[in-house]
Amino acid sequence: MKKISKSLYWTPRIFSILFILFLALFSLDVITPEASFGQILLGLFMHNIPVFILTILLVITWKHEIVGAITFFTAGLLYIITLFFSQNFQWFMLLWSITISGPSFLISYLFWLNWKKHKRGAK
Repeated sequence: MKKISKSLYWTPRIFSILFILFLALFSLDVITPEASFGQILLGLFMHNIPVFILTILLVITWKHEIVGAITFFTAGLLYIITLFFSQNFQWFMLLWSITISGPSFLISYLFWLNWKKHKRGAK
């Protein structure tokens, strides 16, 4: 039982870090030979705003799992909503959203399970 408890504690945290790093990879597309150093820095900053927000919330989540459950569920939902309302939306793009929102929903569920387990253990 203790091994399951330990893995339930660490799995969402490790997945969160990997997910945030995965999102950060998308910002590397601003690095082009024709862009100036300032343009690259500004582009990296703009593309990584979600990464910065998720990192700050992950620090809070480390002790309060319910914050992680809400944060990652909201992040996945916001991605689907913004994709749906984009200017050139096509229905097949919803399948693409699984790449971002799917892991986010999984992480949210794992944090929720961890929070529920701790809540039950506190009683």
